[in-house]
Amino acid sequence: MKILLLGGSSFLGRAFAFEALTRGHQVTTFNRGRTAADLTGVEAVRGDRDSAEDLARLVEGRQWDAVVDTSAQQPAQAAATARLLHGRADHYTLISSVHAFADWPARAVDETSPLHPCPADTPPGQEFSAALKAGCERAVLEYFGADRALILNSGLLIGPYERGGRLPWWLERTARGGRVLAPGEPGRPMQLIDVRDFATFGVDLLTAGTTGRFLTTAPPGRITYGEFLTGCAAVAGGTDVELVWVPDARLLKEGPDSVQPWSELPLWLPDVAESAGTWQVDTRRAEAAGLRCRPFAETARDTWDWLRGRGPAEDTEPDGRKRGRITHGIEPAKERRLLDASA
Repeated sequence: MKILLLGGSSFLGRAFAFEALTRGHQVTTFNRGRTAADLTGVEAVRGDRDSAEDLARLVEGRQWDAVVDTSAQQPAQAAATARLLHGRADHYTLISSVHAFADWPARAVDETSPLHPCPADTPPGQEFSAALKAGCERAVLEYFGADRALILNSGLLIGPYERGGRLPWWLERTARGGRVLAPGEPGRPMQLIDVRDFATFGVDLLTAGTTGRFLTTAPPGRITYGEFLTGCAAVAGGTDVELVWVPDARLLKEGPDSVQPWSELPLWLPDVAESAGTWQVDTRRAEAAGLRCRPFAETARDTWDWLRGRGPAEDTEPDGRKRGRITHGIEPAKERRLLDASA
């Protein structure tokens, strides 16, 4: 097949490109060339999807069997590409998110859950909001219709080449060893999907011409927070790691040592009503369609190997680009204070 990847060089796009190339497909990527290098073997077209001129240059003399859109953040972007490509491609896969659902994360969601009321013709340049993903979905469906569009609502993606770094932060933190602040309860469930498993599932569906919507993340109950941190320590931390579990209430206590959920302690959300459905995404439809998820231990090992192989985040790649910094994580001094207070 001839496949166009809108994006195609960074994390999820890279995983799709690798999977498609491995299967022998012809892959064109369209991106600005600023985030990461394209994989060897793709036809890389440079351009900005917000530029009508660049989009026109992309499609000139080209046709594709399928499009995979990993980079749409604004409905206007999705509309512009879908409008241009609907006569030049047979199938359009949009990578959306569970953020598109109005009830998430407060409630469990499935494919029938209501979306945010964001229209397809939302003006460009909107500030980030979860609702924008719903608008992107409507924009693609407006031009490709339900019979030619596949929407994958992604859960939390982890794995090699992760930028920003939730799993990378925990791997590097456990690698430093010692007492590690573990938030909340070790038995709290999580849903994390390896980016490579997501891409494998996506390519399976698009090559089969599958349409419709699939909530795509790991099935509920596969891993707990305790198993996640223990797995990180097993891969990166050796035997000197001591996980110190600190209750939600202590971490949220007002004052200078109050901890910001999700960002300061990655992937931690307190047990409150506002986030009760975060890890309750119904994946039965995706599983029935062939979604398979590798063990977390394999993802942790491969991500740790990648982190060690790439070198420090502040260094540059051979082509001059900065490596992705790990932007999440609590300051060491603040972590020590919280650990001391919990002793």
